[in-house]
Amino acid sequence: MPPLSFPTTPIARLTGHSGIVHSIAYSSGSSQYILTGSSDRTIRLFNPGKAPPTSTAPSAGLINKYSAHGYEVLSLDVNTANDRFVSTGGDKTVFLWDVQTAQTIKRWTGHAGRVNRGVFGGEDDSVVVSASYDGTVKVWDVKSSHYKPLVTFDEARDSVTDVCVFDAEIVTASVDGRVRSYDLRMGLCSVDAIGYPVTSVGVSKKGTECLLSSLDSTVRLMDRADGTLLKAYRGEGFVNKELKVRSTLGLNDSVVVSGSDDGMVYAWDLLEGDVLHRFRHSEMREVTGKVGVEKPGKKDVVGAVAFCKTRKEWASAGGDGNVVVWGMG
Repeated sequence: MPPLSFPTTPIARLTGHSGIVHSIAYSSGSSQYILTGSSDRTIRLFNPGKAPPTSTAPSAGLINKYSAHGYEVLSLDVNTANDRFVSTGGDKTVFLWDVQTAQTIKRWTGHAGRVNRGVFGGEDDSVVVSASYDGTVKVWDVKSSHYKPLVTFDEARDSVTDVCVFDAEIVTASVDGRVRSYDLRMGLCSVDAIGYPVTSVGVSKKGTECLLSSLDSTVRLMDRADGTLLKAYRGEGFVNKELKVRSTLGLNDSVVVSGSDDGMVYAWDLLEGDVLHRFRHSEMREVTGKVGVEKPGKKDVVGAVAFCKTRKEWASAGGDGNVVVWGMG
């Protein structure tokens, strides 16, 4: 097989946050815009096409700024219609936003700890599902005027770090080392034991595989039907033992991309498990040759990566407060 054509050129640099960028999300549809959420409590909406990597202006490409969180912003998710997004954070609150007006439509409270993740689900994005440090997962009705959750799942024995929705199933990741799938139609909960704290979970386009990050410096591809390990992704120098790091599938689910504790980003071939590329986020460059393991600091971590669904492009978010967008050059 010929080598995969992978985007390795920095094409934009999104700046202006004064703290760690915990979350990035592409807009729906043409994926023209990027949302960023930071420990500085703000959310920013950028047009990366107007923020070249050489720009030093802190507002280059900035379209709008969203301020409501009282603590750090930990997650972002955009609805299919592209007119709303959900954000969560350290203030134990789930916010539903209007993109145009930059105002919150709803503010759901009920979690007893920081909300690590919030995502849309259901037909026409009719619900929001949130995962919290308090060990619970809650489902909120977007269209109802009621502010209490429709349902709460409390099976996890530790912080629920991530959640995703596929069809009528809610898949969650927890520090207790387990991945739980809730089948809402059947009313069933299935559990897969990973053995290490799980910090990220995602489902493939086909819905047959699950991608997990865990604190043993390993990204795993699991069979959703029976929990079988299909492939483990590791690499010389790849370290994720201390910090919450997201991984994602890209290029039509042919590659796996993950940040790391020490400021590197790794890209693997999905089927073969080989490391294809390594990047130093803060230096905006691909790294070749031997990579040494560095003691990570908060400014080095690459806690979030996102892959564009419409073109060969992806973004990395760093502890340095910047987001780098990578394209074909």
